[in-house]
Amino acid sequence: MENTQDTKNKEEFAIVLDFLPNGYSNDDRPMFKKTAIVQAIGKNNFTLLELVPKKDIFLQPSEDVYIGEKERDKIHHINGRLQLNRLTPTAKAEIEPIVQKIVRENQEKFVEFFNKAQPLSTRMHSLELLPGLGKKHMWQILEERRGEPFKSFIDLKERVKLMPDPEKIIIKRILKELEREEKHYIFLD
Repeated sequence: MENTQDTKNKEEFAIVLDFLPNGYSNDDRPMFKKTAIVQAIGKNNFTLLELVPKKDIFLQPSEDVYIGEKERDKIHHINGRLQLNRLTPTAKAEIEPIVQKIVRENQEKFVEFFNKAQPLSTRMHSLELLPGLGKKHMWQILEERRGEPFKSFIDLKERVKLMPDPEKIIIKRILKELEREEKHYIFLD
């Protein structure tokens, strides 16, 4: 079953969280019917995915794989999305460092969130969804970005007094959103 996301939200690349060369251990089918499984996270939308690698391909956690529409070198097909509770212990252990890596490599995208975040309602702003950011920080961020947009996490931290580490609060929010129990989603579909 191919992933049915909109084309603009489809993942092009994923990072391997775990590679199961013999499939899931709780799969009761005979060995010859089992296929290797890759549990991965998309680099753009943090989509948790179950992938099937091509025959005789062995992958390592943290390895990047192409899963887009063009010819794939390591992945045969996408089985579909995964829920956090379906991840193996290895995959769960890999999530936080890999999310941290993605956030660091795409700092501009996340700084842009601070520059363009909008109110959700008359009483709540999307900036307040970030752990550790309340009304006081929200107002400081809005005031500072009015003059000049933020350029980096360091710039943001220097211009907003007593601001929690922006990188860490974004990582915390993404990890919370991966649990799929939030009312509003900022970084996940």
